[in-house]
Amino acid sequence: MRYCVADYLLDRLNECGVAHLFGVPGDYNLQFLDHVIEHPTLAWVGCANELNAAYAADGYARCKGAAALLTTFGVGELSAVNGVAGSYAEYLPVIHIVGSPSLAAQQRGELLHHTLGDGDFQHFSRMAKEVTVAQAALTPENACYEIDRVLRESLARHRPGYLLLPSDVAEAPATKPAHPLEIRTPHGESAVVESFRKAAQAKLAESRSVALLADFLALRYGQQKALQQWIDDTPLPHATLLMGKGLFDEGQQGFIGTYSGAASEEGIKSTLEGAELVVCVGVRFTDTITAGFTQKLSAQQTIDVQPNATRIGERWFSGLPMAQAVEMLHQLCKRQASHWPTTRQKPPALPDCESGTLDQHALWLAVQNFLQPGDIVLADQGTAAFGAATLTLPAGTTFIAQPLWGSIGYTLPAAFGAQTACPNRRVVLLIGDGSAQLTVQELGSMQRDGQKPIIFLLNNDGYTVERAIHGAEQRYNDIAPWDWTQLPQALHLNCQAQCWRVTERVQLEAVMKKAANAERLTLIEVVLPKQDIPELLQAVTSSLARRNSGEG
Repeated sequence: MRYCVADYLLDRLNECGVAHLFGVPGDYNLQFLDHVIEHPTLAWVGCANELNAAYAADGYARCKGAAALLTTFGVGELSAVNGVAGSYAEYLPVIHIVGSPSLAAQQRGELLHHTLGDGDFQHFSRMAKEVTVAQAALTPENACYEIDRVLRESLARHRPGYLLLPSDVAEAPATKPAHPLEIRTPHGESAVVESFRKAAQAKLAESRSVALLADFLALRYGQQKALQQWIDDTPLPHATLLMGKGLFDEGQQGFIGTYSGAASEEGIKSTLEGAELVVCVGVRFTDTITAGFTQKLSAQQTIDVQPNATRIGERWFSGLPMAQAVEMLHQLCKRQASHWPTTRQKPPALPDCESGTLDQHALWLAVQNFLQPGDIVLADQGTAAFGAATLTLPAGTTFIAQPLWGSIGYTLPAAFGAQTACPNRRVVLLIGDGSAQLTVQELGSMQRDGQKPIIFLLNNDGYTVERAIHGAEQRYNDIAPWDWTQLPQALHLNCQAQCWRVTERVQLEAVMKKAANAERLTLIEVVLPKQDIPELLQAVTSSLARRNSGEG
């Protein structure tokens, strides 16, 4: 088979660390899929629908650094756009490849299926510009150049890219790449770097207590090891917000917990907000993770390190990459550390549960004891995410949630993507019944591929987060009751899954012991009180209710 544009694209994706392509086949991408099947080191992963494929690619990217998604033109790409938008909001480089009608058909303006019937084939690529950082409509002349450009932009800026691949262009001849794809490491101008160093040194020297708050952008921009080394060298009190949970070793001395503004445990709040200086790395304060913007960290009190600029007090140093700022602050802190008090504070432990009742408190205490080092833990936006925020994660845990985009149902297909990326790690999924009803089809894909996630299905009879915000007894917050433990069997003909339904605390603990080292897909339906929510979520939903009514 001669080398063509399809092969070039797959080789470049593979070079970027992408070993799987998620998606749904359609007639405009079928010829391209033949090349995927033939590729020696990049595998096809079919999903039940395009939205689930986009979520799966997002979960994969969180574990591998990048991902790729394939849909067909129009109907397929629009089904996926919600998932791609989530990757854009939360900084994941997912390459969305769209198989489109041939160039000849487009040039003739034919009224083809999956179009709006007006001869305009650019409607959907114009839509994609809002949720991708780079886009290209490929032709035989520009394909290799444009593929490289879009991949570079997406990887450098940690956000999705869009490639419109006509069916005939996929088969057009191409030349194998002669050199690896170069992703340039940015460096700040010397004058900016020197000005920043002086200002940071002065700020650190005048501060009698310093704390470190890091979050999800530090993960996306590859600063996890650098921050851990910083903490090892200079034992500062440190914390994350919910989006960056898992960034630090949460069992290490000095990690104080998850900061949530006014909803934080008192020790976390007083340590951070009471510090003379808080170095914020990759932090974005959003409504749900700060209980409605209740953080009390002033501009004068903070150094704010963002991907391409850093603020000290009111002054911004633009064009300074995060990695450079982190390294400089690390070295400056080492020189000043002897002047600052150290902390032996640890995250607050969940209080013990005296009752045998299975409620939110008992559930999260049991989950805390269930987790193991190296787990991948996914918590869907709702009671699951806000209950998980109070956990102290074991070493090496990857935590996946989506509190900014907040698309319910995201985590079930994301767990499929994460397990595809890391087949030898234990995946623990925490998802509510309302969320799971949106994307549950991927249980079939998990079984088809021999995956063995442990799924805790939190059955609290409907949309509990919405009940807490507004309309506790309104029928719009109700859902159809499903027989959850029968679903794996319904979704795969040769089902090997093990399933339990638990209604009491002692049952949950007994089942967890059996499931701890599961060798097959495990679904545990945890029946919880309808109106019971974690304490942190209570603070957040109260804030959202006020803001939605115009009071906040």
